[in-house]
Amino acid sequence: MGQPQGYEAASWKGKKMVSKEHDHMKRRAARFSVLSNTLLVAAKLVVGLVSGSVSVLSEAIHSGIDLVAAVIAWYSVRESAKPADDDHHFGHGKIENVAGTIEALLIFGAAFYIIYEAVHKLKTGVVVVENLGLGASVMAVSAVANYLVSRHLLNVAAATDSVALEADAMHLRTDVYTSAGVLGGLVLIKLTGIALLDPIVAIVVALMIIKAAWDLTKSAFFHILDVKLPEDEEAVIHDALENHRQQFIEYHKLRTRKSGHLRHIDMHLVVPRQMTVESGHALSHEISADIEKNLAYSHVLVHIEPCPGGCDRCAIECPKVS
Repeated sequence: MGQPQGYEAASWKGKKMVSKEHDHMKRRAARFSVLSNTLLVAAKLVVGLVSGSVSVLSEAIHSGIDLVAAVIAWYSVRESAKPADDDHHFGHGKIENVAGTIEALLIFGAAFYIIYEAVHKLKTGVVVVENLGLGASVMAVSAVANYLVSRHLLNVAAATDSVALEADAMHLRTDVYTSAGVLGGLVLIKLTGIALLDPIVAIVVALMIIKAAWDLTKSAFFHILDVKLPEDEEAVIHDALENHRQQFIEYHKLRTRKSGHLRHIDMHLVVPRQMTVESGHALSHEISADIEKNLAYSHVLVHIEPCPGGCDRCAIECPKVS
């Protein structure tokens, strides 16, 4: 006799995919990033326009993109916490991967725009930079502020395994280095009087931004393609299975993937022919619980298979397990 209609759906429908504590941590961190980026964009834009520095304006553009990314991150962490429903049986975790990919594309676009503007200034040879002290000050403040915010975001991302917050933190960490680069360029202009150093520094900044965008693409987009979990995480799965080695014969068809902060794991487990359905069900739960204990936000599916037999003692007991 089969299960009542709707029984299977009840096992996943409405299931919370992230703890309330982690959900609050992620939302607070995302809102903090939006506020920080808003203030920095305004400061850099004003100083860039007053000084006429293309490198400062490039940083304002970069921070503007980061502001858009921060808003996207805030939206994605809010949506990814929603439980599974009729249309999303595996939850909404992949929205964080989509958000990270969009952020990477935005950064690529900003970098190419910065290069375009800098090359144009180099071709025309018309570069006028004023108020160097003001520009240097806002870059120094920006570097310190972004370092502190990015460190906070990385800590929360590590604690909650949030792809979107990690992407946002990578943006801001890149800002730390680029702001330091622009600051160095402004100091060189002050010391040498060579204003053409400004667009040259802007190009270097843009190349650093492109590198960060590519790293972000690898960490966010490739999980949309369901690449397997990292080797160290799969090693945790193998170790958990070894802890129950005396209760089954072997396992195969291990498949892993990640959706946002969620890890989906499934495998085939070969058990003795004498094992009852109840015992096999209990064993699968023990293994799943062991994996989920060591890999946060893991959802494990174990398919039980009976041993094909062939041993002389198979009819009495399985000689392959104790």
